[in-house]
Amino acid sequence: MSYKCEICGKKPVGGNSISHSHMKTKRTFKPNLHKQKMVLEGKTQTGYVCSKCMKAGKVQKPSK
Repeated sequence: MSYKCEICGKKPVGGNSISHSHMKTKRTFKPNLHKQKMVLEGKTQTGYVCSKCMKAGKVQKPSK
């Protein structure tokens, strides 16, 4: 799975995990992706979409 939103292109970003003693170690922040059936370019396709795009209504679900 490529951790990338099909709609907005959101992908993992890097940063630091900071402990109580302020020791810093590298970590990645992954987007909250969901496998979703959607209409892209007039065709029904399955892809990964972030929850922010789903809440904003940017994903058009296929009609039955």
